[in-house]
This record gives sequence, C-alpha cells and structure tokens, in this order.
Amino acid sequence: MLTNVDLAQMEKNNPFAAMKRSELAAQLAMLQRQCIHMNIPALIIIEGWESAGKGYAINDLVRELDTRAFQVHVFERDGEEEEKRSFTWRFWTRIPAKGDFAIFDRSSYYDMMNDLDLNKGEIKKSIARIHDAEKMLYDDGTVILKFFLNITQKTQQERIGELFEDDNRKFLVTKNDTDQNKHYTKYEKHFSNILNLSNFDFAPWHLLSAEDRKAASKYILGTSIRLIQEGVDRHLSKQKTAKTFIRAYNRETTCLQDLKTDLFLEEEAYLKKSKALQQEAQELAYALYTNRVPTILVFEGMDAAGKGGAIKRLTKSMDPRGYTVNPTSAPSDAAKDHHYLWRFYNNFPKCGVMSIFDRSWYGRVLVERVEGFATPAEWERAYGEINAMEQELADFGALILKFFLYIDKDEQYKRFMARQADKPYKLTDEDWRNRDKWDAYVLASNEMIDRTSTAAAPWILVEGNDKPYARIKVLGEFNQRARAILQLAADKS
Repeated sequence: MLTNVDLAQMEKNNPFAAMKRSELAAQLAMLQRQCIHMNIPALIIIEGWESAGKGYAINDLVRELDTRAFQVHVFERDGEEEEKRSFTWRFWTRIPAKGDFAIFDRSSYYDMMNDLDLNKGEIKKSIARIHDAEKMLYDDGTVILKFFLNITQKTQQERIGELFEDDNRKFLVTKNDTDQNKHYTKYEKHFSNILNLSNFDFAPWHLLSAEDRKAASKYILGTSIRLIQEGVDRHLSKQKTAKTFIRAYNRETTCLQDLKTDLFLEEEAYLKKSKALQQEAQELAYALYTNRVPTILVFEGMDAAGKGGAIKRLTKSMDPRGYTVNPTSAPSDAAKDHHYLWRFYNNFPKCGVMSIFDRSWYGRVLVERVEGFATPAEWERAYGEINAMEQELADFGALILKFFLYIDKDEQYKRFMARQADKPYKLTDEDWRNRDKWDAYVLASNEMIDRTSTAAAPWILVEGNDKPYARIKVLGEFNQRARAILQLAADKS
C-alpha cells in the first residue's frame, strides 16, 4: 500500500489544495454541531511515519471544534500498565461518547507498526482483534476515519534534524524516529502489510502525502468533512429505511428446564465441604495473583437465584484487596452514551486481579432484549460481539468463569414471599414484573447459553433450588478451573 507510491502525484491530486484550512476547519465545526445534535460519534485515527506531522494535522483538525465535545488521545506504550491489559483495552476505554469526536494520535496499531520482529501469526491475531473492535463501533453508529501520513526517507531525516537543532523540541525525537529512518525500507514494507490487512471496507485507510504539512492538513480536514457527512447520511438513511429485523436463529433449547432442580446437600456435609473449599479458593486466588493471571467471574441467573450469596461464600476467605465485585445495574448516563461494552472494559482486571460481575454484559441479550431496551438487530449482533470480546480476554491469559444460577418458578415464588416477610428491601416491583415475563427470560437465557458457551468461556449451569448445593458447586468449579489454568501456565513456563 505504501511501496511505489508517487507522493508528488498524490499532492497534485489533493482535491482540497485550493481551499483554506480555516474554511475547512469551520465547516468541520459546523458538522460537529450536527453530530452532537444527532448523537453520532466519530473516531479519527491519525497514523503515519514518525516526524510526519501528526501533531500538526491534529492541531488543525481541532482548531474550530467545540472543546466540550472532543478528546485527543496519544497512543504511546505506557510501559508496565499496558503489559497488564488486554490488547484492545486502551482502545475501548477511550472510544467517543455519542455526539463526541475522539482523535487518536496513533492507535491500537502503534505497537504493531513499531515492532519489526512480529511474525505473521501475531500480526494476523492483532488485526483480527482490531477488526472486531472497529466493526462493533461501526455497527453501533460510529463514523471511523483512518489516515496514514506518508513521507520519504529524506524528508523524515530532515525533520528529525530540525528537531535536534531546536533545544526546546529535540526531546520529541525518540528511538522510533531514528530506527524508522535507519531501516526505512523494512518499515515501509512492514507498514504496507499492516495497512493492507486492516484496510476494512467499513473502515478503510486514507493514505496521504505529508511532504507538505499544510497540504496534508487540508486533505485530512476535507476528507473528514466528506466522510463524516456520509456517516450522517447513513444514519438518516438507516432511520428512514428501517425494516422488521428477521433473525436466522431458530433452535429450541431447553438446557435450563432440563436441569435437576431437586439436587440438595445436607447442612453437615455443606459445612464440612465449604470450609475446605474456601480455604483452597483462598490459596488459588493468591496463586492467580502471583502468577499474574487476570480472573473474570460472571454471575447471571434468575431473580432470587442466590448470586449474591454464592459470591459471598466464594470470596469468604480471599483477601479483599485482590478482587472487586461489580454489581451491574441499569446503565448510567455515561454508559448509555457509549457502546454497551465500554463500561465493562473499564472494569476488567489487570494481570493478577480478580473482577466479579454480579450480572454483566449479558444484560444486552437478557433484560435489554426482553424489555425492549435494545432493538432485535442490536441484541442479535451482541452474541458475536460478546464471543469476540471473551476470546480476546482468554487469549490474553484470563481465567473466565461464567455461572448461571437457575431456580424453578415455584422456588422463586417461595423466595420472593420470604423476602417480603423478612427482607422487604431486597424485593422490588421490578422483581414481580420480571416474574410475569418468566417464559421470555427463560427463552432468552437458553439462547444466550447456547450461543455464547464457547471453549474459551463456557457457561457453568448451577442447579440453585438448594442454596448449599449451589454454593458448593460454584466453589468446586472455581477451584477446579483455577487449578487447570495455573497448571497450564506452569507447563508453558
């Protein structure tokens, strides 16, 4: 994509060459106001050679924008912190809110582009992760623009020299600048490969000459105006031509109804087993910490199924500094302004830390589906999005355990009535409304389990009518799977 490119011809063909940057910036600001009004987010990625003028272009890009509705994020490796996170974590935690612009100085491509030692498999896997993330945002309505600033080896060398001669700016020259210039041909081939692989039809690269900074800035401004306007038109067209969504899924699964809900455990046996299992869980949690294994525990289930009690017994002997419990309730205004996965990426654990989710991202295909908070197209899309997200976390080395606690309808009624008598604060009108939609929730839960139980993150179904039995099963499954991933880590080392 970069090799044999005629930069002079590229500059000559710049459709915005005769325009003033100030006029283009004003037009972009006007378009930004329209995006704010229509809640359309835009992500603008500025990549390119070091010393190509990315900062110059970004300054022009934001010069007239409403400062309250854009953010610029600089993607440089943050040393130890980046090592503790999954590949796209930094990308997801910085995506734009609805109506906002996010400008990325470099991006998730940064590490790949500056590592000539990456093999084809590593590049392919990273590109697949980026593809999934960008596609999720695109499908959610985000306008994605990707620019690559291209310059010759001679121009790069001259600009590095200019910086070195300026005592106030020579600190801007990094090892990446000098390495790229020294091994220009190798980097050019490397960049071309990455650009070709990530030139997605929904988010293509726009290659431009940055030999002339002002001309490059005009191209980025003008192209941004054109593409964001196309995004606005796409949004309007989608609203006008919305049709009834037809689903391809037609399986009838009854995995929850097939569970043996009459399983139980005598109190004496429970007390004996729980003590030993909790002690083992404590030791395993510490081993996960020392081996830097990030752990993600998901608890889903019917209302009053005992999720909170199971979490409490699981963590009873663990050091509370090593885990966090994230109760997932209705999304905040900030969460509603972002892709539904955004708030969960912000709570995913670092290496060695455990994050427990009392309800989770599966709300997209459960409560949001049943209650109509998401459209059929949105929640249908979520199955694949969730599987891709969990696969990335598993590839990063995370232990992912997903528990679904199931109780039958009669047992739920008994627990509701007991709560009403003894703990009325734990029973709400919403609980009763959800009970009225029991069949719809069971249908949605069965499909969720069928479509998101993967080798990387399988569902563990817990028979929950008897609380002691359910709690022991959760403890036992955690211990078994924690031992397995620790053994796998030991084998690799």
